[in-house]
Amino acid sequence: MSVAVIRFPGSNCDTDCVRATEVVAGLKARVIWHQDAIPAEISLVILPGGFSYGDYLRPGAIARFAPAMAEVRRFADRGGHVLGICNGFQILTEAGMLPGALLPNGSLSFVCQDVRLRVERTDTPFTRRYKKGQVLRMPVAHGDGRYFSETPPQGVVFRYVDENGDPTPEANPNGALDNIAGMVNARGNVLGMMPHPERACETLLGSTDGRALFESVLESSLGVGA
Repeated sequence: MSVAVIRFPGSNCDTDCVRATEVVAGLKARVIWHQDAIPAEISLVILPGGFSYGDYLRPGAIARFAPAMAEVRRFADRGGHVLGICNGFQILTEAGMLPGALLPNGSLSFVCQDVRLRVERTDTPFTRRYKKGQVLRMPVAHGDGRYFSETPPQGVVFRYVDENGDPTPEANPNGALDNIAGMVNARGNVLGMMPHPERACETLLGSTDGRALFESVLESSLGVGA
C-alpha cells in the first residue's frame, strides 16, 4: 500500500507533499500524472496545491475533467482517503466531491501568510491526532480561497481564528464563510483545506503543526504509526 500525489499541469506543491510523507512516515509517495491510472495498491490520494491548467476558467474547473479524477472519485466512493490542499480543495469542490465553492479572496489580492486554525473535529481520519479546539499555525498562499456555500455547510474541520482561538473577521485571510478553512464530506474520508499542512511539517519551515495531519491520515490509511 502507498500514497499517490496527483500531478496536474501547473501543480507546484506536489514535491512538497511527497516530502511530507517522507518526513512523517519514511514513505516515498508515488507521483501520478493526471492522465494516468491510479495503481490498485494506493491507500491515500493527495491533490496538491498549485495552479492546475493555469487556473483557466476557474481554479480546478478544468482539472475536474482529468482522467485521474474519475479514478479519484471511484477511489473515494470505495472509502479511500483523499486529501485536497489549496488547489486540491478547489478541484474537489469543482468535481462535486465537496460542497460549496472557492471564490476569489475578498481583498481581490493574492494572500501569502501564516494563519491560525482551530481544530473543530477530531473524529476524522485526518485529525485524530489533534485535540478539539487546538490552535495550529500553517501558511496559506492563494488568490481564490474564499469558501462559500448557499446552504449551511456541514463537516467543518478547520476555522481561521485569532491568537485567542476566536474566529474573528480579522483572522479570516480571504473572507471565507464562517471562517471556514477546511472541511470533510459526509462520509468523512475526503478533506479539502486551503492552508498548507505540507509546509508545516518541519521545524526548519517555521511550524510542525501540519505533521499531525499527515500522521493521522497515514495511520488511518496505511496503519503507519498505529
